Amino acid sequence: MTNNRTAIALVTSLFFLWALAHNLNPILIPHLRKALQLTDLRSALVDSAFFIAYFVMALPAGALMKRYGYKAGIVGGLLLFATGTFLFWPAATLRSYPFFLSALFVIASGLTFLETAANPYISVLGDPATAPRRLNFAQAFNGLGASLAAMLGGRFILSGTRLSEEATRAMAPADLEAYLTHEALAVRVPYLVIGMVVLLVAVLFLMVHLPEIVDDGGGIGERDPQAWRRLQRGVFAQFCYVGAQVGVASFFIRFAGQVGGFGEKDAANLLGTGLLLFMLGRFLGSALLRWMAAPTLLALCTAGALVLVGVAMIAPGVTAVIALLGVELFMSIMFPTIFSLSLEGLGRDTKLGSSLLVMSIVGGAVIPPMMGAISDLHGIQFAYLVPLLCFVAVLLFARTVRQPAVP
Repeated sequence: MTNNRTAIALVTSLFFLWALAHNLNPILIPHLRKALQLTDLRSALVDSAFFIAYFVMALPAGALMKRYGYKAGIVGGLLLFATGTFLFWPAATLRSYPFFLSALFVIASGLTFLETAANPYISVLGDPATAPRRLNFAQAFNGLGASLAAMLGGRFILSGTRLSEEATRAMAPADLEAYLTHEALAVRVPYLVIGMVVLLVAVLFLMVHLPEIVDDGGGIGERDPQAWRRLQRGVFAQFCYVGAQVGVASFFIRFAGQVGGFGEKDAANLLGTGLLLFMLGRFLGSALLRWMAAPTLLALCTAGALVLVGVAMIAPGVTAVIALLGVELFMSIMFPTIFSLSLEGLGRDTKLGSSLLVMSIVGGAVIPPMMGAISDLHGIQFAYLVPLLCFVAVLLFARTVRQPAVP
């Protein structure tokens, strides 16, 4: 039991750490859009490069851990994570968008290993009946990292200067070049610091003992068909949820500026507040799961998110921005709850199921570019139709999945 508690504490720290990388993307999108003069659609490729890595690397990550164990997956993921952050220095120096996208792909490749290991590791370290509550509690620290990422990113990356197209065209070429270079270089030190911290954490994991979890269950021919149908529905629901979560946050700063009239730094602070609500929602969700079935809570939260996205699409000004902040609260329990419900009953195939669920995170690569294309054509508010439809899919999963009786 002591070993399990130590393992849970160490792995929980990873949820905080990878949240920093995930939630700097909503800062990077408007920042690189400005520094590299991108459209909404092209700036959304930040999310595409990041989340495509989950699709590409999830099965290799699962195969590595099946052979070498969870600890190898965690250490390998941390090393990839650190390498990607260090690549931001030359990417910013060269002011190269493809270089930035490549660095993001490497970071996300490392996170794929971490998430493929950490989510099922937390789920199986303890009573299976309390896995959703345990995973929600661990994910709450992910929410803390998310809120800090938005606030610190707004403080140390965003300059607060936003030039109109007319002002940009009126600048002398040398002045414009100096301005764009200064903006691009702002990411170097923050990502260097993150990389050094990640390396230190990798050393810590190399020095400590983690109990290896042996999946139970029989051979391939003994797979439970009901468990695999549940997994298939969960993979699609997770694809839609992650796409919606990433899309809601990635365009929030532009949404708050265009619809609510907020400045860049103020919008980043608002996003940090929203992600703080996200964290609080996970702690609250972890507590509620003591008395409420996980599918029921998932359905209620998804319905709340649907209503608030609808308000954000049609309401004017600050009301729309506040509604979008509220979506963060209702989204908080969705990922860990879908994840843990989808893995139930898989036995020895838990690592494979985890890999498939992590692959479904590619939704974060698909949904934001769709939103960017719609935003370029029809405006930022109408673009939120896409996450609204994604939440419909999550609600259907919550209503159809059956929770086994708790003894």
